[in-house]
Amino acid sequence: MDAASNDASDSPPPTGRKAPVRPDLTTGPIGRTLLLFSLPVLGANVLQSVNGSANAAIVSHVLGEAALAAVYSANLILFLVLGAGFGATMAANLMIGQAFGSKNLTLAKEVVGTATTFFAVVSLGMGLFGFLAAPTVLDMVQTPPDVRADAIAYLRIVFVSVPFMFFFTFLMMAMRAVGDSRTPFWFSLISVILGVGLNPLLILGVGPLPRLGIMGSGVATLIAQAITLAAMIYYLHRTESLLVLKREDWRLLSPDWSLVRALVAKGFPMGIQMIVMSSSAVVMIGLVNKYGSHMAAAYGAANQFWVYVQMPAMALGASVSSMAAINVGAGRMDRVTRIAWVGSITGCIATALPIVVIYLFEPWLMRLFLPAASPATPLALHINTIVLWGFIPFGITFVLTSVVRATGAVWAPLIGMTIGMWVVRVPFAAALAPWMGANSIWWSFPFGALASAIFAFSFYRWGGWRKSKLFETRADVTP
Repeated sequence: MDAASNDASDSPPPTGRKAPVRPDLTTGPIGRTLLLFSLPVLGANVLQSVNGSANAAIVSHVLGEAALAAVYSANLILFLVLGAGFGATMAANLMIGQAFGSKNLTLAKEVVGTATTFFAVVSLGMGLFGFLAAPTVLDMVQTPPDVRADAIAYLRIVFVSVPFMFFFTFLMMAMRAVGDSRTPFWFSLISVILGVGLNPLLILGVGPLPRLGIMGSGVATLIAQAITLAAMIYYLHRTESLLVLKREDWRLLSPDWSLVRALVAKGFPMGIQMIVMSSSAVVMIGLVNKYGSHMAAAYGAANQFWVYVQMPAMALGASVSSMAAINVGAGRMDRVTRIAWVGSITGCIATALPIVVIYLFEPWLMRLFLPAASPATPLALHINTIVLWGFIPFGITFVLTSVVRATGAVWAPLIGMTIGMWVVRVPFAAALAPWMGANSIWWSFPFGALASAIFAFSFYRWGGWRKSKLFETRADVTP
């Protein structure tokens, strides 16, 4: 591909709708650019969390605390399985970002083609595995007997939707990798409206719809994800996006094995990091479940707040990752360093604000998920008193590890997360339980987060991540 064709790629498409205007992430003030890019990402995260919280509230108030505990246990298993493929998804989108930043649009399309085939195989395999293994895996995390049947029914339906979830997430991340964070927000809004609207209708069986009980929540997720993914693909075709493979590009669906090796080599540590986090959460819910259904319900309700507290840092991390990858591709390592510092400071402030709000209004907010007279309510309030502040160092960790991963340094973040989760959190919670009871579980969260943050800062400051490579780039030549 010559220079002229590169320039043409940024002009409006000759047919169809006009593509959205993307900001140039390699120029301009870091703070303002990061804020404007992060806000739609945060909005998308808020929408997805609102969807999860609305579902939890509906399930809790319509079907009871046991159903809420069943949904939470099932979702933990879902996140564990999705984590196995998340690393490759992240690697693909960092590769797209670097190729886009270096103006190597031919390579970017090659990554899209190879990744599409790779993820189709992976996501279908995940869905089948989860559907078949649901009872066994739920037993492994000691799901309480009174919620086991509901958890199996819900989890199996949700795993049918895994391929749709996977590709929806992949396309959202890919759009951000080429500098567009606004469009994913609007599709997230569509998905949430569909999911929240269908959830009570399918649970209760309103009108001609069947009464599905807890399975209705899973079916609502499946329908919402499938419709939104179809709409997203249609939109990308209409705007002639770089991420769309036209008929003449279908040959790119035949995997380039050098790119597959890069996806696996760089994606494996990132996927293992997600598994480290998810498996730690699975172990923790196993420890919590030993204290009975009320404690499990309290833990599930408290987690609804944790999702919102983590959102600013996660949005910043996703934005920092895209911005850093594009700037690495453009050779702007000076901006990468500034992105890390601005992102870390912003992350601390943005994480602290929702924690303060929750501490001030938590007794009233908790009623969204648990009745005021529920025995689980005071337990949930106590959990948050100990756990919430530990998400501030988590925010620093998320931003710094997102920056170093954008260059291809993927093993250090895994080591840091493993230290926090498995060297500190799980042993602390298990070993001190005879003396501290359930409090050993709650205190393990902030201590584990501090350990990960210390390691992340140390590696960022003194590690050799700036010399890492995500993959070997190739010259952009005309076919």
